[in-house]
Amino acid sequence: MNEDVPVAPWYRQPWFWFLTIAPLSAITFSMFMLVVAVNMDDTMVSDDYSKEGRGINLEIARDQSAADLGLNADMAFEGRAILLTVNTEQGPAEFPYLVLNLFHPTLAQNDRTIQFRNDGNGHYTGTLLDDIDGRWYYDLRGPDNQWRLKGEAWLPTDSKLHMSSKGSAQG
Repeated sequence: MNEDVPVAPWYRQPWFWFLTIAPLSAITFSMFMLVVAVNMDDTMVSDDYSKEGRGINLEIARDQSAADLGLNADMAFEGRAILLTVNTEQGPAEFPYLVLNLFHPTLAQNDRTIQFRNDGNGHYTGTLLDDIDGRWYYDLRGPDNQWRLKGEAWLPTDSKLHMSSKGSAQG
């Protein structure tokens, strides 16, 4: 070996970078995940699982009640106005009002509730306060909260949205 060969500084040593890249990337990733965890809400997590389970059983009973009544509805969008026609096996539905809940798939702060007023002969009208766009879960309920029509749809739609007690939505 020759002692006259100059030694490269530490930052030009390949073994230094080879040995430090894994710990540095782990520290960087950990800091990033810590920032994400602190700044994001965990709205999807429930603390009371037994209460949620009882609620699920009630929702299943509401779905069955809608099927027993033979409920189906057609919803049409005209700007921010929503026109709703609801029928049962016996003919047009006559409820004093109806409530439509629109749930955003990922952002709870975007959820909407729209109340429909009865215009007679199974026709109802409601108004959106804000524009909506994209995929939504809907939940149409009667005034006594004994039944519901639910499903998923891309809103707003140019064609009528058909809701039935089977939970399907066709545009």
